[in-house]
Amino acid sequence: MTRLILIRHGETDWNVEGRWQGQIDVPLNENGREDARETAHSLEETGIQAIYSSDLKRASETAKALGEATGLEIRTDARLREIHQGEWQGLLVSEIQERYNQRFEQRLKNPWAVAPPGGETVVEVQQRVFQALDDILQKHPEDTVAIVAHGFVIALLRVRLERKPVEQVWDLIPRSGAWVEYIVPC
Repeated sequence: MTRLILIRHGETDWNVEGRWQGQIDVPLNENGREDARETAHSLEETGIQAIYSSDLKRASETAKALGEATGLEIRTDARLREIHQGEWQGLLVSEIQERYNQRFEQRLKNPWAVAPPGGETVVEVQQRVFQALDDILQKHPEDTVAIVAHGFVIALLRVRLERKPVEQVWDLIPRSGAWVEYIVPC
């Protein structure tokens, strides 16, 4: 059995503003750095044996705090990156609706197949994230492993681990700095 601890990165200024970050490399803000320290402190005695992180700053900075608390090296994996929002990255929802209304409506109806211009579909993200998870589980069949990633990535992992319908993915996005734990049979 692998014990998985899924951690969402700490807060960024763009989280506060409501901007879609996607794969833009936005760093943590001061609250986010505090989120990371608090999460690390909460988890330092849990017996974590490996830490994996998205390579984007907001996740890797959060993972770094956990690495310092546990003495573990961070293993970055680009497959754990947030969904690529293409031309919508850096925009507010209101700006996306104004500039890309038809595409936005199409995506709301079918996010599994419709991507933002230059971005990823949900299916594409799901494939890369699930492959990363499978690889991690194969390498750590009896370990406690922390995965530091992004809201949508964690929601997709929760869909799989909790065997929920993929349509519930939007309801499973944790708040910044939050973590959830699972026991996964090998």
